[in-house]
Amino acid sequence: MSKGILVTAGVKEILLAQSKPIEILKQGEKIGFQRGMLTVSILDQMIAEFEKLKQPIPDKMTQSIGRTIAPIKETEPVKIQYRNNLPDWREQDFSGLATDVDLDIFVHYDITGNSTTEGKMGDIQACFNDRLDSIRKMIVTNSRLPRKPQEIGRLNVEYRRYQGYENLAVAIGLVNEPRHTKNGHLMFGLEDETGEMNCLLTIRQGDDRDRMHEQVVEAGLMPDDVLGVSGSFSQTGDIFYVDDLFFPMKDKHDKVSANVGVSVAFLSDIHVGSKTFLEAQWHKMVRWFHTDPLAKTIKYLVLSGDCVDGVGIYPGQDKELAIPDLFGQYTEFARLLELLPDWVECIMLPGNHDAVRPAEPQPTFEKDIQQDYNKTTFVGNPCDFSLHDVRLLSYHGKSIDDFVAGLRTVTYAEPVEAMRQMLRRRHLAPQWGGKTPLSPELEDGLVIREVPDIFVTGHVHGHECIDFRGTTLVCSSTWQDQTSYQKMLGFQPKPCMLTVINLQSHKSTSIPFA
Repeated sequence: MSKGILVTAGVKEILLAQSKPIEILKQGEKIGFQRGMLTVSILDQMIAEFEKLKQPIPDKMTQSIGRTIAPIKETEPVKIQYRNNLPDWREQDFSGLATDVDLDIFVHYDITGNSTTEGKMGDIQACFNDRLDSIRKMIVTNSRLPRKPQEIGRLNVEYRRYQGYENLAVAIGLVNEPRHTKNGHLMFGLEDETGEMNCLLTIRQGDDRDRMHEQVVEAGLMPDDVLGVSGSFSQTGDIFYVDDLFFPMKDKHDKVSANVGVSVAFLSDIHVGSKTFLEAQWHKMVRWFHTDPLAKTIKYLVLSGDCVDGVGIYPGQDKELAIPDLFGQYTEFARLLELLPDWVECIMLPGNHDAVRPAEPQPTFEKDIQQDYNKTTFVGNPCDFSLHDVRLLSYHGKSIDDFVAGLRTVTYAEPVEAMRQMLRRRHLAPQWGGKTPLSPELEDGLVIREVPDIFVTGHVHGHECIDFRGTTLVCSSTWQDQTSYQKMLGFQPKPCMLTVINLQSHKSTSIPFA
């Protein structure tokens, strides 16, 4: 802050993971960066400059003056970073063979066969009441509230008791119409079952500056977020000045490790049937699966939606289809999966291009589609399940579109930030009436009721694998080349990256096939 450098939450976490973050920031002068927004690429350059300082300078005085006839000692072996142009991995981190282990898949939540909504007003109210009640309990459990939260309706009546810095009130509710003022402050409504109040989160100055507050003000809030606030009322009671915010995510999650060393791999957005589907790279991956030692540890392959391109998804799609028949696309994808080794079990869920209802949570595929597939477990979207006691949450990720539109710090270039925000809110798609159609179930199926050990999404055709507060975040890679729509937007996808995570060691690697 003293140097005038701004960072996003993602960059901040990378920086704090370094041993000497202040020394790294000092390298900005060498690369021509003085102040402004610090991006991941600029930070990588700073780290590279700092690493150069750590390299020892050879001492010329200790070198032999005469000619060296033969080396006095054997040269140190070269550290091999890549093996056959693929990322290196240690055998002790990927120790189990998939053929030695039986299947162990336990589904905790799947909407398939459990959807009871009729879409009436009562269903919508029940859905939001369940969301508010569930996340309210998480906030009370995981956040350090200064006092017991009270009903908003009661606070509005007794607002004179909660005026001034010493008379704090605490409330938990749903966010309504978040917006920024002309001065850059954040205003929003907060609503529970009893009433609503207008909240104001201001930008603090001087000694009262709070970085967490600044990040929230900078990013904004999502409509229909559930969060807690503490603060006091104005003299007239029409504005609640927010002193602190409380999100439902706890500070750190402790991963569960499997008792066997098998691995799980992740893919998404295959888009079979499109002219831009990368079939040659798929066959390259199939050969790798049959020959590479790492592939023999992969027991599960999670396919997070949009495995086919679909039909009639967007205007003019028929001109970009190599397989114009929907069932033909699913049959072709089944044939491609059959090329994988017998030891691989696929777990397949739908996305917004698939032949299921668009409203989330989405049930799994119809029996007419499933009949062509062997070695495949079909689940809904999202799906909360365990592999050998390791908990996974797989979600296609359509709501990333809403997070990009609603939060200033989330972009398609760094979709993993949207995943962080989902975990902070303990909800996959908070906004009602946005780009993501939602089904008002009596029990909100998009609440993250248990923090997963591995959280995976797709949809945006990017690729990332990082750790966030003890949860491994995986943005699955696509198997589709740049489309005409992406070319118009100037978006470059990151295709053909297979992410592999060991369920025992939780070590990860990404295999490129492009």
